[in-house]
Amino acid sequence: MQEFVNLTLGGVITGSVYAAFALALVLIWRSTRIVNFAQGAMAALTTFIAIALIDAGQSYWVGLVVALLSGLVIGAVVERVVIRPVEGGPELNAVIVTLGLFIAIQALISVLFGVNQRAFVPPFSNIGFRIGDTTLGSLSPNTVYTLIAVLLVMVALIALFRFTRLGLAMRASAFGQEVARLLGVRVGRMLTLGWALAAVVGSLAGMLIAAETAFVAPTFMDSLIVFGFVAAVLGGLDSPIGAVVGGLVLGVALSYVRGYLGDTLVGLAALVILVVVLLVRPGGLFSTTQTRRA
Repeated sequence: MQEFVNLTLGGVITGSVYAAFALALVLIWRSTRIVNFAQGAMAALTTFIAIALIDAGQSYWVGLVVALLSGLVIGAVVERVVIRPVEGGPELNAVIVTLGLFIAIQALISVLFGVNQRAFVPPFSNIGFRIGDTTLGSLSPNTVYTLIAVLLVMVALIALFRFTRLGLAMRASAFGQEVARLLGVRVGRMLTLGWALAAVVGSLAGMLIAAETAFVAPTFMDSLIVFGFVAAVLGGLDSPIGAVVGGLVLGVALSYVRGYLGDTLVGLAALVILVVVLLVRPGGLFSTTQTRRA
């Protein structure tokens, strides 16, 4: 029973990390209708910037703020310089560009910060809470911080897109640029803002993931790109709530697979979940008919 509880808690914590990355994908999809496969590399770059500051004697929180601000700037620059020339063309063009950007940013990280693993000290303890004589190894102050951060981001995104004119303008720019322009929306600015905000959320995800793993390397986000994408598709690329639920469901499911069947089947299990979702409910668990038609 204790093993089941630990696997479940571990899955929830891992799933919250998947959810953080999935939220970044959802944000950029809702605001630009592009799936950014370079999101992980961009998050890794801002995480290494934060680590450089922390190693220089700054606190984790200073590093976090600088990472978020760096993500904001990098996201805006990438949209203006790299993505803007292919926006409005065939959708495959943007996908290929983001894949190329992923490779380029990873190479840049290796050049600037080296290829070796580096330790990352989490802001809170990773020692599990004790309940009586039982230690919950998967639930610690740091994992609670991760869960709270992910939930706050989810609430912020829901509020942005449902209750603000800015969120409405961003969605209008993504779905119909010409109509949005006729209504007075500055489409170019909205697309740039969408990329910038998505990069901020991705930077937060990178910091949370680094705190959970305690080690980072230029490729430390690679597996999270896959699992975060599956989580986003599972919940629905248009739904922040779906991203969180999809991340948690995926995390728990893969935790059970890892605990009872072994690590070698984790990747296969994620693939099976992705295929089943695409066959049964292509828009994700939280999709609507209107979303799929859009």
